[in-house]
Parts: sequence; C-alpha cells; structure tokens
Amino acid sequence: MAGTAVRGPGWDPEWEAGPLSGVEDGHFVRFEGLVPNARGVLPGIFVLVNGLAREGLLTVEQERHRRRNNDWYDAAYPNPSHVDPCVYDPAVNPGAVAWFRSSSRELITRVTGYLRTLDAHGVPHRRRLSRDPGRVVYADVHQVVVVPHPPSRRRPGLPISPS
Repeated sequence: MAGTAVRGPGWDPEWEAGPLSGVEDGHFVRFEGLVPNARGVLPGIFVLVNGLAREGLLTVEQERHRRRNNDWYDAAYPNPSHVDPCVYDPAVNPGAVAWFRSSSRELITRVTGYLRTLDAHGVPHRRRLSRDPGRVVYADVHQVVVVPHPPSRRRPGLPISPS
C-alpha cells in the first residue's frame, strides 16, 4: 500500500534510512501498531511503549530512554488532551488519532528510539504518510488529531486506519 511501511512481519525497508525518509512538505506522518486497541483504533507508538513500561517489560536502558524522551516531548509540544480534554473521547471523536506535521522534523526523528524498543519486544508497527488523514479535530504547529474519513470518503491509495 502506498505511503505505508511496516516493521515486524512483512517489514518493508522503504524508510530504513530513517523516520523522515520519503516525507515531503504537506505530508502528515503517523507511527502506529498493527493490532487495534479496545476502541478499535491502532495505537500510536507512544501508547505502545508506555504500555510496555506499565507492564514492567522495559529494560533499564529502554525505561531511561522512554522517560527522558517522554519528558522532552511533553516540554517540546502541546499535549492535545491537555488543550481539549474531549479530543480523544470516543463519543465525541470516534477513532481520533494524532499525526505529526511533516514540518516537525525534530519531533519525528526522535521516534527512532521508540521504534527500536518496539522492535526489541517484537511489537509490529508501521509508518504512514498522508496528505489528508481525516477530519481535523485538533491542530497546532506540530501535529493534528483527526477522525479518519469514513471508508466511503477515502481516496484510493491513502493509508487511513479503519474507524
């Protein structure tokens, strides 16, 4: 599928050069797991790594990296849930997920350590690129949160998660 790269079973080395490989101006970028959560949403990599931490599965070095980088991300850009507590509410915005703006290059390149942690634990994940990932319900200079378009409104070739 165009715009999608998967790590784990079926890994496509298309973006092995780094998380920004092939990203163009105007793209939105998302890193996510391949197994839907209880809400039917494919969780982002931060949720996945934080879940491994809650389960006590990270090594000391992985936990150190997670904590240091989570703190960095918290300081570097707004948390959509802090700005709008309903942004991820499934009754208000079903299936809402966050995407980086392609201009947020420093934020995107820092995901590499999270991807390595997921690889080390055998958690399959992918990177997705889109120019139109869905209906925007939150936006700032670094990211958007969108509700994916319904299947009938999706344009061919756009890798949009099922709602």
